[in-house]
Amino acid sequence: MRLIARRLVRLVVVVILATLFTFSLLRLLPGSAAEAAIPFGTKAQRAQFNKDNGLDKPFFEQYFTWLGNIAHGDFGKDYANNLEVSDKIRNALPVSLQLMIYAQLMALAVAIPLGVLTGYRSGTKTDTAINVGAFALLALPSFVLALILAYFVGVQWQPHLPWLGQIPAGGYSPGWLEGVFGRPTGNLGHHFATMLLPAISLAAGLIAVYMRLLRTDMIATLREDFITMARAKGLSDRRILWRHAFKPSSLTLLTVAGLNFGTLVGGAVAVEIIFGIPGIGQLIYQAISARQYVELQSYIAIIAIGYVLINFAIDSLYIVLDPRIRRARAA
Repeated sequence: MRLIARRLVRLVVVVILATLFTFSLLRLLPGSAAEAAIPFGTKAQRAQFNKDNGLDKPFFEQYFTWLGNIAHGDFGKDYANNLEVSDKIRNALPVSLQLMIYAQLMALAVAIPLGVLTGYRSGTKTDTAINVGAFALLALPSFVLALILAYFVGVQWQPHLPWLGQIPAGGYSPGWLEGVFGRPTGNLGHHFATMLLPAISLAAGLIAVYMRLLRTDMIATLREDFITMARAKGLSDRRILWRHAFKPSSLTLLTVAGLNFGTLVGGAVAVEIIFGIPGIGQLIYQAISARQYVELQSYIAIIAIGYVLINFAIDSLYIVLDPRIRRARAA
């Protein structure tokens, strides 16, 4: 309990520091919320706008007011369109979460078998060929791959897949996560079809990273004494690889998968624009384009809080995955 309490305190401190940094940084950008909301207004009108929205108060008073509002689910307002930011987030968040979940699952589903295989067959021609392919994927930015897939697959080829139908180059159909947020879902087959190319665009680079990390850790784990003992007992290679070597080798992979949450959001901005997906990436792009900095800081705060929570959960899973950590903490 004491360990969990310490982690929770660190979590709160990190969230405060991250949001404070974001709040401070956006104040250094040119322009203001008043200029964006009323670009042709007079100085008196802008001053009144700042007063009505609490933007004329001292820096830390603004920050703690904003942070308190976020704690109560109030993320501010889109002043240009007179819309609540919380409503925009409620609509966009399920879309981005689904895209990131699909990309992560797709990347792990490909990278884990390849990482185990290359770790087991290190130094062979199979290992070399897979690593060359991984480096090629790593060198290809997600937005470039998205443009290639959108044009050649979505426009030129237009394949029809079983259960999914035609794979489109753009658009979005609601999926299963909208139902969790109390919104109607669409045709799930069409939903997966609209998300397939964007998910591949985001997953390609992750496959290379995850596979290389797991390969390195598998090579080291396969040299451990407990693996030698397992082989001496006559256990099959498959059982040794998946039952004894994979779990302790997956710690680094698990950590980087959590850290890549931020990377996925960054890549999702370009990918969501290319494929016309109405997620958080689209909102960030629109807020930057319209100089809606007050709105933008709420989106960044959501990302920062999600990033910290995911890494807290991953840190807690270490004990489950590696028995050596359990024994060290029990001692």
